[in-house]
Amino acid sequence: MSDPPQGPAPGAVPDVPAGAPDGVPVCPRHRDRPSYVRCQRCSRPMCPQCQRPAPVGIQCVDCVNVATRATAPRATFGEGTVLARPVVTLGLIGVCSFAFVAQAAVPGFTSQFQFVPVYGADEPWRFLSSAFLHANLLHIGFNMFALWMVGPFLEASLGRARFITLYLLAAFAGSTAMVIAGRVSADLWVTGVVGASGAVFGLFGAVLVVLRRTGRNAQGIAGVIALNVVLGFVVQGIAWEAHLGGLLVGALLGTAYAYAPRAHRRVVSVAASVAVAVALVVVVVRVYQLAGLA
Repeated sequence: MSDPPQGPAPGAVPDVPAGAPDGVPVCPRHRDRPSYVRCQRCSRPMCPQCQRPAPVGIQCVDCVNVATRATAPRATFGEGTVLARPVVTLGLIGVCSFAFVAQAAVPGFTSQFQFVPVYGADEPWRFLSSAFLHANLLHIGFNMFALWMVGPFLEASLGRARFITLYLLAAFAGSTAMVIAGRVSADLWVTGVVGASGAVFGLFGAVLVVLRRTGRNAQGIAGVIALNVVLGFVVQGIAWEAHLGGLLVGALLGTAYAYAPRAHRRVVSVAASVAVAVALVVVVVRVYQLAGLA
């Protein structure tokens, strides 16, 4: 005599829908298919299409999906799982590459979106748009290489939301530093600036903090930062002010993100990001007020 059919696990979808023959188990996903094989995890019946091999027996597609989400690596200092591909880093590189092509193909594209301190009060988009433009192939090549070197690590460590926030605020800080410098030097006040260097230096500052927080050797990145700081002073045409502004904000946000108590990590991260953004805006408005532009 055959064994009676097993009942569904607690909370599971009923085996037999209305209208099915009595005692015939059916797949919850495909209710027109009799299914006599049961999931080793939840005991629900499953048709061949919904069966997945597991280390022990066969599981249904729903249980496999739940297990996959539960075991996926999570950001060290952020919420959410870490994707196999650094999508934000790749997206930033893609946008910068597209903008570089547009600079060569579209007349006036660079002049419309580069950052010029004197224009910033009336055209505030320049504070961020300039971070996606570059002067030449060497310029974009160096910045994108640096972004690829540190971006995936930070994206995985901080999570996608914190990483893109850090990048944009560091870029904004670089432009803010140029506004401050423009009040000191009249030439800088009307000089156009392009490049992701401020944002990249923000990543440098943050990765230095994150490496130290996780107990890893940070001497290599510290040497890269020191070398680039020196180059900013000895090589003509480099906006070291933007580098410095991005570096300081990146280190500040990196500290807030990495050292926030686990129980209050989201609150601290949001509060720090908002505080930095507000502080930068206040500084910019004040400088423009002193210049009679706001």
